Amino acid sequence: MTTTLASAPRTLTTLDSLEAEGIQIIREVVAEFDRPALLFSGGKDSAVLLHLALKALAPAPLPITLLHVDTGHNFPEVIDFRDRVVARHGLQLVVAHVEQWLADGRLTERPDGTRNPLQTIPLLDSISDHRFDAVLGGARRDEDRARAKERVFSIRDAFGGWDPRTQRPELWQVYNGRHAPGEHTRVFPLSNWTELDVWHYIEREGVELPSIYYAHDRDVYARDGMWMTSGPWGGPRSGERVERRSVRYRTVGDGSCTGAVDSTAATIAEVIAEVSISRLTERGATRADDRLSEAAMEDRKREGYF
Repeated sequence: MTTTLASAPRTLTTLDSLEAEGIQIIREVVAEFDRPALLFSGGKDSAVLLHLALKALAPAPLPITLLHVDTGHNFPEVIDFRDRVVARHGLQLVVAHVEQWLADGRLTERPDGTRNPLQTIPLLDSISDHRFDAVLGGARRDEDRARAKERVFSIRDAFGGWDPRTQRPELWQVYNGRHAPGEHTRVFPLSNWTELDVWHYIEREGVELPSIYYAHDRDVYARDGMWMTSGPWGGPRSGERVERRSVRYRTVGDGSCTGAVDSTAATIAEVIAEVSISRLTERGATRADDRLSEAAMEDRKREGYF
């Protein structure tokens, strides 16, 4: 038989392989668990994760509830995007408002004003209240050393805690989600992706993102090597000067601890070019909460954080 270009076997690209792996993991979750949830903040990783989930299970309706822990300090552009996506696809969204936990005394405000560390208890309470047995998240191993050593299927104990010493082997992409009553499993289909992979996939698939991922003019002030912006979480301290700059956000978290970076990248192609020469991960460059200590992320994860 003569091989032509049309009949020649197609070579899988890196993105093809990552997509196939992610889809397989999501299908495994739907097959193995009774009440799965997907963490959806409106950030780029959760947008890609949702895109994969919709693709993995099409044309069926998504049998996964979306879950977001809203600190009340999120960027308005991101919340608007989150709500548009949910409405467009007719999805079920559970929102845990940190302010409710503050109002009834289950949490207290921190002296520094940030609410990012306060997300853990509302997250665990929501998982328990809705009896979610698996929670899909968009965390990637290239983001942080604690995430680098976490399994794709990560068992959390009855208190929501993570013990890296008791992780299960995952040979040949065989995953074990069995857990005791009261426990649940965190699942990370994007574990093997990099920030650059995510952006290449966004470009290829046309995944929509909040506008603040692209360069725009914003009033910012410098703090600890990051460009912070004012909001309900506070503003510049004594000696910090507000200035208008062209910036974008590499990651979108709690506004009190998420900084912007100088950028003129207004398109996906320009963002890809910018990320490809960066020497820092997006969390290392823009997240004050990860700078509290060398083990800041692992300490939070042990307590039940994302």
